[in-house]
Amino acid sequence: MKVDVRQTSLPEADAALVAVGLYEGDSLPESLADAPGAGDAKGSFKTLTRLYPGGPERLLVVGLGERDDFEVEKLRVLAAMVAGEAAKLEAASLAWALPEAEDEEAAAEAIVTGTILGSYRFDRFKGGGDDDVPEARLETLTVLGPAELAGSVETARIYSEAANRARDLQETPANFAKPEDLAARAEEIAAGSDKVAVEVLDGEAIRAKGMGGLAAVSQGGPVDPRLITLRYAGGGSGPTLAFVGKGVTFDTGGISIKPGAGMQEMKFDMSGAAAVLEAFAAIVELGLPVDLITVVPSTENMPSGTAVKPGDVITQYNGKTVEVNNTDAEGRLILADALAWAIEQGAERVIDLATLTGAVVVALGSTYAAVISNDDALATEISAAGEESGELVWRLPLHPEYKAMMKGTVADLSNLGTKREAGTITAASFLEEFVDDTPWAHIDIAGTAWDVNRAYTGKGGSGYGVRLLVQLVRDLAGRG
Repeated sequence: MKVDVRQTSLPEADAALVAVGLYEGDSLPESLADAPGAGDAKGSFKTLTRLYPGGPERLLVVGLGERDDFEVEKLRVLAAMVAGEAAKLEAASLAWALPEAEDEEAAAEAIVTGTILGSYRFDRFKGGGDDDVPEARLETLTVLGPAELAGSVETARIYSEAANRARDLQETPANFAKPEDLAARAEEIAAGSDKVAVEVLDGEAIRAKGMGGLAAVSQGGPVDPRLITLRYAGGGSGPTLAFVGKGVTFDTGGISIKPGAGMQEMKFDMSGAAAVLEAFAAIVELGLPVDLITVVPSTENMPSGTAVKPGDVITQYNGKTVEVNNTDAEGRLILADALAWAIEQGAERVIDLATLTGAVVVALGSTYAAVISNDDALATEISAAGEESGELVWRLPLHPEYKAMMKGTVADLSNLGTKREAGTITAASFLEEFVDDTPWAHIDIAGTAWDVNRAYTGKGGSGYGVRLLVQLVRDLAGRG
């Protein structure tokens, strides 16, 4: 979508649909006061009133709610609602009058973010007949506001479109989104910048390096796994940061097979990989000054006569042995290898994203992702980025008693806790065994990756994590 900023009055805005915000108790601008329908306009939150003033083709008054209760998250939601109205009207162009706000840059970013995310559609596999007429799409967004907002608007476009690309990866069926396809996307990202390098290991190389977790999970099916590594030399003065994303492109559960109902959703088990790949791409496009490594361990998890079995013992990349007591707890096995690999590659701070546990959905629903960390400063920075981006996290604790629940009987560790308690935390405690003293944070996105049902994410893939990670790096870069 093309976005820009213009200093144009409402009557002169050249767009198929023009949106203007109205706070509760305020009056419409004088230029609109006598427009047909102006008397019906209300400022209550989420109230949309269509006017026909004779200037712009159509004008929409958007209720902002109480001025004292205004926040940018509400504006993201409203922008998505307006994008929905534009779709109904088949409007190809939209102009938004920037509402009065304490932080105009954040407000402008919220309008762009909500509009782009709210306009998202995944229709790759629909239609194709001779008589099919493509649905009209919103092509341009203009923010009516000060010229100095152009940088913020462009930044929001870049990270919002990156989030939509992550949603494309999430939504793509597993037979079209295999580990090799994620690797191809990484290679595409690398080809776009001379500051980016990529390395892809296939199954033979993964086994040769002793990455027992990724090798074990992949051995049940015919699809060859990949370990994808991207490196961005952004010239940052801070420590080298690493993102690690779980890339299980389809998860049957393996021998510990999942129930059939809803199993089609397991194409989303690579949502962490989608998020870190597209966050990396956005950070490169924005030219943020950071040295960044992104690692994606990717495989399918399938049952067969060659699949890893409950009770099998494997050796992870860092040499620790693990009893695989549940083959459906496979994400931690592949992340363990990837975390150890990322640190070996020079990562000094590590963040992993994964759709790891159903327990996090019970604990936090779809509003917050869980963050679990061995470093207070890193956890605080992630929480702050979550508040700014709207991709919220809630910190859960680590404790030696949780770690003790992941000890093995015949091996160093088990991939299944000894009790059916604190499943999200015990999974993270397992991962902590593979980072040593490196500052690390695990973000469990199983509840936020899809079916969030927020106005700007809908019920499918949400792209969760892209905006969070980009905002984190923006914050770190601004501090450096």
